[in-house]
Amino acid sequence: MDKEQIYRLLCTEIDPVNIKVDEPMKAHTSFKIGGPADIFVTPDKLNEIYGVLRICGEHGVPLLVMGNGTDLLVLDGGIRGVVMQIAHKWAKVDIENTLVTVQSGILLSRLCRVLAKRGLGGMEFAAGIPGTLGGALVMNAGAYGGEMKDVVQSVHAIDANGNDRWFRSEELKYGYRSSIFRNGRYTLLEAKLCLEPREPQVCMDNINDLNLRRRAKQPLEYPSAGSVFKRPCGCYVGPMIEQAGLKGMCVGDAQVSEKHAGFIINRGNATAKDVLELINIVKQRIKELFAVELELEIQVVGEEN
Repeated sequence: MDKEQIYRLLCTEIDPVNIKVDEPMKAHTSFKIGGPADIFVTPDKLNEIYGVLRICGEHGVPLLVMGNGTDLLVLDGGIRGVVMQIAHKWAKVDIENTLVTVQSGILLSRLCRVLAKRGLGGMEFAAGIPGTLGGALVMNAGAYGGEMKDVVQSVHAIDANGNDRWFRSEELKYGYRSSIFRNGRYTLLEAKLCLEPREPQVCMDNINDLNLRRRAKQPLEYPSAGSVFKRPCGCYVGPMIEQAGLKGMCVGDAQVSEKHAGFIINRGNATAKDVLELINIVKQRIKELFAVELELEIQVVGEEN
């Protein structure tokens, strides 16, 4: 089925204003890299999400569900099929004492500040993570000693067949940057978070302090996808890469950051090919010097040119 046929089918379920054809993915990822998606949809109603899932399932159309694109490297040939973004249109927050129900498209930075102002603590660690709640739930995002598993009570998700259910926290199989959702078979709608009472100013001070530390250590002035590699057991990736003499190394406009060697940055016109070549150089050198196999924390999607 070609993209024009897919487009016409989707128009029966979704407002056409929310559907784009041949949409450059560099406009939707923090890396600012990537070829076009055949079809890019941003549903603003629940029935539209169900419609996308039904059409893609019935017609065998590949579907990628994304949030804010902060951990994605989209290849230069782009993405075939449909990309569905669940982001700023899905950002409702309901607070009942210390139990908070939140839609998955909200930015973590915004959510953490909303909670802090209401005197709810426990999620300050996530205020500087540049992504949506949905993405954080999928990968059990964490920073500064906290992880999503510490605050999640349950998650509401839909499978590829349109069946929805609430998953209890013990069903999510949370591990280091992993969960049952990493297989891509579910679209996350919302979550219930269990927080704790705390003075609003204490929460805001914690957030501001962690953000200052983040700005001092991370290359936020350049496009990137955050930490490229998972942390191996007992090791820290940045210092290993620095010891290997790779800090500042470039392939095209992709560079191992001079500020934090665990990041690869886009200095302007980097391609996905540049980034992958640099990743492979780093992985090979670290394996040779430290006998450590680095695993990607970012997700690589799409097709090469």
